Amino acid sequence: MPALQLNHVGSIRTWSAVILGTVGACSAPAGAGPFPQSSSAPTVSPVAGQKAFPGAAGYGAVSTGGRGGRIIAVTTLADSGAGSLRACIDAAGPRVCVFRVNGTIRFTQRPPWITKPFLTIAGQTAPGGGITLAHAGAPAGRTPLVIKGTHDVVIRHIRVRPNLPGGAREAEDGITIEKSERVILDHVSASWARDELVNGYADNNNISITNSIFAFGTPPHDKCALLASDPVDAQRLSFIGNVCAHNGDRNPDLNFPRGSCVEVVNNVFYNGNSRFAEIWEAFGGTPVSMVGNVFQAGPDTRPSVVGIARDERGSKGPAAIYLWDNEARGNFQAVTPNVAAVLQAKPPCPLTAQPAKASQAYTNALARAGAYPRDAIDNAVVSDVRQSTGRVGTPPSGIPANPPAAPYLDKDGDGMDDNWEHTHGSDAMRSDPWEDANGNGIPNLEEFLTYREGILAP
Repeated sequence: MPALQLNHVGSIRTWSAVILGTVGACSAPAGAGPFPQSSSAPTVSPVAGQKAFPGAAGYGAVSTGGRGGRIIAVTTLADSGAGSLRACIDAAGPRVCVFRVNGTIRFTQRPPWITKPFLTIAGQTAPGGGITLAHAGAPAGRTPLVIKGTHDVVIRHIRVRPNLPGGAREAEDGITIEKSERVILDHVSASWARDELVNGYADNNNISITNSIFAFGTPPHDKCALLASDPVDAQRLSFIGNVCAHNGDRNPDLNFPRGSCVEVVNNVFYNGNSRFAEIWEAFGGTPVSMVGNVFQAGPDTRPSVVGIARDERGSKGPAAIYLWDNEARGNFQAVTPNVAAVLQAKPPCPLTAQPAKASQAYTNALARAGAYPRDAIDNAVVSDVRQSTGRVGTPPSGIPANPPAAPYLDKDGDGMDDNWEHTHGSDAMRSDPWEDANGNGIPNLEEFLTYREGILAP
C-alpha cells in the first residue's frame, strides 16, 4: 500500500485512495491535505468545574492547585533552606510558591519531588528573566522537576534546562509526572534532557500539558514527550498548544490503555528526524484524537520520516485513531499505511474544548508557547520553526544570562503587586489573595497572575 507523502507545502506526492477506502467511516474531502481525515467533525464536551486559572485547558483544567492556601515567597536561588523553592515544595497543605528572586535554581542534592498535594508554582511572579531549574550534574544530577504520587498540582512559567550531565541518562527527563492526577503544566519550557523532555509514568489521570516548548533533546536520546509509560489503568490526558522542536522522535509518544481519553490538539511538531508522533498498542491500543496539529519538516527531516506512525510491536489490541485538520509542511511520509485500519469516524472521546484551525494554531503556538518572559533559547526555537532552520543537537550554548532584578512591591505578602491591588479593588495593606474584590468569581490572586502573565507575554 503506497505511503502518503509531500513534495512541498500544500502538494501531495502520493494520495492513496486505497488507504482511505479501506475504512468505510472515513473520507478524504477536498482540501483535507496529506493526512487522512475522519468523516465527522470533532465533538466537544467541556470539563465541568472551576478552572485552575482563566484559560486553563484540558482534562486537568479543574485542578485546584494551591487555591485557598498559604502564599510562600521564594527568596533565594539556593538548593534548600529557608526561602528556597525546595522548602515551598516540601511544605504541607495548600500553598502557592511566588518568587521574589530570578535566575537559575541549580539543585546540588537530588532535586525535590513534589509529593504533597495542593500546590501552585507561579513562575510568572518572578522578576527579571524568570526562573530556570537545573541540576549540578554528578550522581545527584537527576530530573529537575518531578511530580510523584500526588494530586492537584499547577506549574506555570518555569524553565527546566539541565545543561550538565547527571549520573544516569534514564534518570534525566526534563519533567516527570508519575502516579499523579489533576496536574497542569502550562507555559513551561524544557531543553537538553538526556531522556524525555516531558514524561508521564505509571498511573496518571486528568493531566494537562499546555502552551509549552519542548526543544533540543540531547542526542542520541533526543525525545520530546513520552506521554504514557507503563500505565496501570485508563487515563485522561490533554496535550494542547505546545511546540516540540529539534527532537528525533516521540513528538509525542502515545502508549495508553484501552478506555483512555487522549487528545493531541493544536500543537506544532518541527524537525523530527526519525518519527514525529508514535501511537503504540502495547497496553491494549491507544485511543487518541489528533486535531489541528502542524507537522513541519526541518533540516534533519528526511523523506522517510513519518508524521504519524502506528506501531504494532507487542500489540495487545488495536489503537483507535481520530484525525482531523492536521497539516503537513515539507517532504516526509504523512502516516504509516497501517493507520487506515484503525482510523475512526468520530473521536474516541469528545474534545475538552473547541479546537482552532491548524493554521491558526500554528500562529498561536509560535506567539504564545513557553515560559514568560521568553529567554534566548525559546526565541531561537520559535525563529527556527518560522524559518525552517536549526538542527537537532545544536542548541544555543549555555543557560542564558538572567541578572538579578527587583521584585514588585508586596508589603502584605499576599503574592500580589501592591500597585495592581490599588487599581483593582483589593487591599494592598491586608493579605486578601483568595477574596474576590470585583465579584466575578475569580480569586484576586488568580486574576493578578493572569495580569502578570499578560505583561510578560512576548
